Amino acid sequence: MAGVEEKGEGRQGFTQDGTVDLKGRPVLRSQGGRWTACSFIVGYEVFERMAYYGIATNLVVYLTTRLHEGTVTSSNNVTNWIGTVWMTPVIGAYIADAHLGRYWTFVIASGIYLLGISLLTIAVSVPSLRPPECKQENVEDCRRASALQVGIFYCALYIVAVGTGGTKPNISTMGADQFDDFEPKERDQKLSFFNWWMFSIFFGTLFANIFLVYLQDNVGWGLGYGLPTVGLAISILVFLVGTRFYRHKVPSGSPLTRIAQVLVAATRKLSVPLPNDPKELHELPMEEYTKNGKFRIDYTPSMRILDKAAVKNGPDTPWMLCPVTQVQETKQMVKMIPILAATFIPSTMVAQVNTLFVKQGTTLDRTMGHMKIPPASLAAFVTLSMLISLVIYDRYFVPAIRKYTKNPRGITLLQRMGIGLVLHIIIMITAALADKKRLTVASEHGTVGATQTVPLTIFILLPQFALMGIADTFVEVAKIEFFYDQAPEGMKSLGTSYFTTSLGIGFFLSSFLLTAVSDVTKKNGHKGWILNNLNESRLDYYYLFLAVLNTLNFLFFLLVSKFYVYNVDVVESQIELQKAAEMPRPKAAGENEGERREQLNFL
Repeated sequence: MAGVEEKGEGRQGFTQDGTVDLKGRPVLRSQGGRWTACSFIVGYEVFERMAYYGIATNLVVYLTTRLHEGTVTSSNNVTNWIGTVWMTPVIGAYIADAHLGRYWTFVIASGIYLLGISLLTIAVSVPSLRPPECKQENVEDCRRASALQVGIFYCALYIVAVGTGGTKPNISTMGADQFDDFEPKERDQKLSFFNWWMFSIFFGTLFANIFLVYLQDNVGWGLGYGLPTVGLAISILVFLVGTRFYRHKVPSGSPLTRIAQVLVAATRKLSVPLPNDPKELHELPMEEYTKNGKFRIDYTPSMRILDKAAVKNGPDTPWMLCPVTQVQETKQMVKMIPILAATFIPSTMVAQVNTLFVKQGTTLDRTMGHMKIPPASLAAFVTLSMLISLVIYDRYFVPAIRKYTKNPRGITLLQRMGIGLVLHIIIMITAALADKKRLTVASEHGTVGATQTVPLTIFILLPQFALMGIADTFVEVAKIEFFYDQAPEGMKSLGTSYFTTSLGIGFFLSSFLLTAVSDVTKKNGHKGWILNNLNESRLDYYYLFLAVLNTLNFLFFLLVSKFYVYNVDVVESQIELQKAAEMPRPKAAGENEGERREQLNFL
């Protein structure tokens, strides 16, 4: 056993971060976790992303060509659905943190997800569940889908949204949980986890964007949706096969309740003066935390008004008196909100890939040899550029730059996010220039009808798709890592749900902006910027409007990031405190000395 300790295996071979197995017993480091467990989690994500993007990428085309919805209506229905997909994880995170834990929340939600996508496959496969095909120039002149047809289709879509609410916030968080922050080697590995997590996402997305989209456009929607259904079933099976290798964090109670208690207690004691010495504030003994595998967080002077929740004045109840650690947890979640707000506009840019970028492609020459390229397939270049740039970033940029910055990540998470925000401005300007060229060619050749093809290759849109992939390497990876990393230990799922909320609100905001701009630009007899006939629309003006919004948002981001203070590393502080006090490691929930001796004998 001494040899194990010398190799950094942790005291007596157990993980020291409070993780347990599925039955609540302490975990031996050698028997699970790390990249062995993550291989199943990442494997799940490859197939699940294939399934999700097999639906999302080409959804606007299905709504237009099969359900006969107009440009604004179809685009908004896509962004509203995707927005819901990204908002429901707030509920899933709450259920996981407060009640079921990440594993069981994920398993139950996966079943709901599979039910939804199966119903969706039936909806696109059975002819009576969709209106007859129509070749009218204006889709609004076609026979509309019946209430029953629309109801079944959207019911299936939103069942999928409910299912993803339980899978999205928990699968990535569970992956990060497989690395013990108390073990230096595992902690270093964790720094790369989110990069490779995003790599797996886009690997599955690439298959969907190239292969599934082609099947949907050229073979049939039944097969094009049936394969994602099979892919999701495989992904769930892959995840379940890895069950015995997973490490689990014990549910620590509702993080929303703990935050609410601090806010209510601080409000009730607004008139109570704060003590000059922070040590006079209420805090639990260290033993209270260590026996439950939790961490105590040191006092910080920011947002001092919340400290009033820890002032010893009045009844000693959870809604009147909170320990300093609980107050600090609340501070950490609250101080991320301005950064969260600065990510809404960037998330709106992501929405354009699934809507207007694809709609642009439907008007252009898509022939390549004897093959006709599905417009949604250009999203594959988002994936390809993201995969390439992510590898370059992780393998070359970070090692090179960390020599100068001394930061293990190379640059800070907010710096990485800021680079991506600048790229979003460039992307919108690039998209505006491409659409200006498209409209010019359409006018010169008289191809201004709704169903006429502009004699210009679809690959003119390639730069905006490829740049979006590079931007994702900076913005999206930095976002998920930032909100996970800066959330307190007992609120990691809630922190991850900040990332999904950013995307959800961004997609809803996209629907609002598209509708508002469409309506405003039609006033006073004007034709409007966004019409069902894109060859008479002015998407270039709309993209320039988005570029201006991105510029203003970037200035706001610079302001809030300047005042953001990163958390003191709780784990490093805990390690130093334990060394100084010669304290034993925090026990995993449910661990006792008999159980530990039994597992040591097994070793």
